[in-house]
Amino acid sequence: MFSDRTNWKLTRNRLTEALEEVRSSGGRVLDLTISNPTRAGLRYDDHTILESLASPHAMDYDPQPKGLLSARAAVAAYYQAQHGIRSLNLERLILTTSTSEGYSFVFRLLCNPGDELLVPKPSYPLFEFLADLQDVKLVPYPLIYDHGWQMDFPSLQSAVTERTRGVVVVHPNNPTGSYVHPQEQEALNCFCREHALAVIADEVFLDYAHNRSAQQSFVANQDVLSFTLSGASKISALPQMKVAWIATSGPAEEVETAQARLEVIADTYLSMNAPMQWAVPVLLEQRESIQPQLLDRVLGNLAELDHQLAAQKSCQRLSVEGGWYAVLRVPVTQTDEELAVDLLRRKSVLVHPGHFYDFPSDGHLVLSLITPEGEFKEAVGRLLEAAGQ
Repeated sequence: MFSDRTNWKLTRNRLTEALEEVRSSGGRVLDLTISNPTRAGLRYDDHTILESLASPHAMDYDPQPKGLLSARAAVAAYYQAQHGIRSLNLERLILTTSTSEGYSFVFRLLCNPGDELLVPKPSYPLFEFLADLQDVKLVPYPLIYDHGWQMDFPSLQSAVTERTRGVVVVHPNNPTGSYVHPQEQEALNCFCREHALAVIADEVFLDYAHNRSAQQSFVANQDVLSFTLSGASKISALPQMKVAWIATSGPAEEVETAQARLEVIADTYLSMNAPMQWAVPVLLEQRESIQPQLLDRVLGNLAELDHQLAAQKSCQRLSVEGGWYAVLRVPVTQTDEELAVDLLRRKSVLVHPGHFYDFPSDGHLVLSLITPEGEFKEAVGRLLEAAGQ
């Protein structure tokens, strides 16, 4: 009765079962997996945000496949103010309700059933589900760690086939926090030109560079056909406000063809809801107050993590340049899942095991850096105490 594409393993994993056991017993769990900024103790301008959703214009149904011009202009203004990009053509922007929807549009645009996309490993596990739903095959290419994370271009060359349609980059990567550096972008463009591939760039964490400097966006990438995805979920820490977009760049003829097809896809799915579109200018402005809070939290927790790591020798933090996460290398005495379950049951500390993000070997834990400071400090102390036993 059901399609093969949804034939996922739906049983709960051991970590989820252990979490339910600990919580059902009334135990307090210190959560180092927090990804929801609305529950991380940040200060939001509630009145302004809610007021932005009450525009009387929202009572008029004006279906625009690419999104309302005023909303797209607000996105372009964000790129100009935040990243110095002055030449973003509004006709090359398409609004979507989420980056997940944006991925589905681009996957449908580029791939026939069974076609392939190259994706980084480690990276966010959402890609597998999105690809399954679009009948696309994902082929991983490794990020290698050597005093920092780097794209492995020999592996990209080995992975490409006649069915490959594009390369996904996450800039910065989740969870490694590594950006695609300018020399890597140049090499990536050469690789994509050689094999007639598109670049799909996920930039949701772009603004969270730990050195607080603006990073180069793929929105300005003109060398090859590129699709840049981002949205208010991370930019303004508003995941409940479904505002995202696809920005298309590259050679003019390819962009024109891509945009014409994307517009039909977007029109088929109908435009995103009107209240959210009219609110886009205000929602994106919220980044000015929320991003400093998040960066202060991230950098403070990172400093606390390094302080506690300096007092022991069994664990080390891997290099991170941006984003909301840190990767901890730990002694391999058991699988990462077993270690995470053990930490939860013995120390009431919740972490993500590395295999959730497709780390190729055990010995990695992923920690959220947006956990409230006091909770983070206590949780890291318990974690390192357990790792040293």
